[in-house]
Amino acid sequence: MFRYLLVAMVCLSATGIYAQNGTVSPYSFFGIGDLRSIGTVENQMMGGLSMYADSIHVNLRNPAAYGRLRLTTYSAALSHKELSLTTSADKANSSVTNLEYLALGFPVGRHLGFGFGIMPFSSVGYNLVQRSVNSNGADVLNEFSGNGGLDQLYISAGLQLAENLHIGATVNFNFGTLNNNRVQSVQDVQLGTLDRRESRVNGFDFNYGATYYPKITDKLTLFTSVTVNTQANLVSQNTQTIGSFSRTTGLDIEVVEVDLVAQGRKNTEIKIPTTATVGLGIGEDKKWFVGAEYSMQELSTFENEFITYENLAYQDASTLAVGGYFVPNYSSFSSYLKRITYRAGLRYNQSGIIVNDEEINNFGITFGLGLPLGRDFSNLNLGFEIGKRGTAVNDLVEESYVKVNLGLSFNSLWFQKRKIN
Repeated sequence: MFRYLLVAMVCLSATGIYAQNGTVSPYSFFGIGDLRSIGTVENQMMGGLSMYADSIHVNLRNPAAYGRLRLTTYSAALSHKELSLTTSADKANSSVTNLEYLALGFPVGRHLGFGFGIMPFSSVGYNLVQRSVNSNGADVLNEFSGNGGLDQLYISAGLQLAENLHIGATVNFNFGTLNNNRVQSVQDVQLGTLDRRESRVNGFDFNYGATYYPKITDKLTLFTSVTVNTQANLVSQNTQTIGSFSRTTGLDIEVVEVDLVAQGRKNTEIKIPTTATVGLGIGEDKKWFVGAEYSMQELSTFENEFITYENLAYQDASTLAVGGYFVPNYSSFSSYLKRITYRAGLRYNQSGIIVNDEEINNFGITFGLGLPLGRDFSNLNLGFEIGKRGTAVNDLVEESYVKVNLGLSFNSLWFQKRKIN
């Protein structure tokens, strides 16, 4: 099916239809779509590290971090992505702008913290064309399109168990709609065929985390972390319509709904496997930090009973991330530049997706700035990512991209006792 895969994407502005889908990647054709980079701008710009946590920022991937919060923190971010999509025969450009997350974290006392928010989990947005010749020598055109995606509502809690030791847990509710369409036209045949599939998906998963940050010298701190995101068993309520359309007018001629109940496919399950992450780093408080993190997901056990593909296989996925930050002088009053946080990192992801016997991998370089706002601990975070995903060999698509992230972290005081003179 994918042997003659060609991309037919139109270069659209961020306000176009693809902006609603959250992605313009042809690889969102597979699985539940293009999995989004979960994490605040601060963490994403350090290669996507989730292990680092402090008292003034939320952490979307390790719930143990909420036990370290000392201020109520509002956090939000936008991103803009420019892509160049290349095949062995063609090239196209596109772009997309997204809301990355809305989050709130707050401490309750000195040892307990909570957080909640919403963010995109996956996005579907593709237009693909497959050209072939049938047994009668006639040209056959298959056009695939998709849109939708899943969002994630979460609530987290973090607790300090002992000095430098924190644990936490998150409950995620995933929900959304996935639309996948296919139309086929055959040379000199007046009617084409269509197949439209919609999946309304929802379900829970859980994320558990722990951090241990012991002092190893008067200045240096050792950073260790572990997180486990449990398997998500999502319920998919499906509908499928098939029929024919006029190639002249483009109008449907006869469309019927498939009896999925009789086939046992009306309500199916999507299994997203467990992901485990470990991290190790070292740093000096409010000065510098460097760390590395490794994640593994048993993607070989991924299941979607409603939609299957030819020439597609899954294997276990993994990600290696390295990153850190540097602050010249956190408390400087004379120089604003010295109070800026400079972040950078690298990330290599083996996605676990194999198409046409080719592994679809992703490499990215990240860097950015944390810009202090006023005299409190609020900051504006500007980040950049330059990367490449996939390959143009074997009739596939190589994506080269530049992503710009803009995040705001705003702090205030809650649950503070008022003093009366």
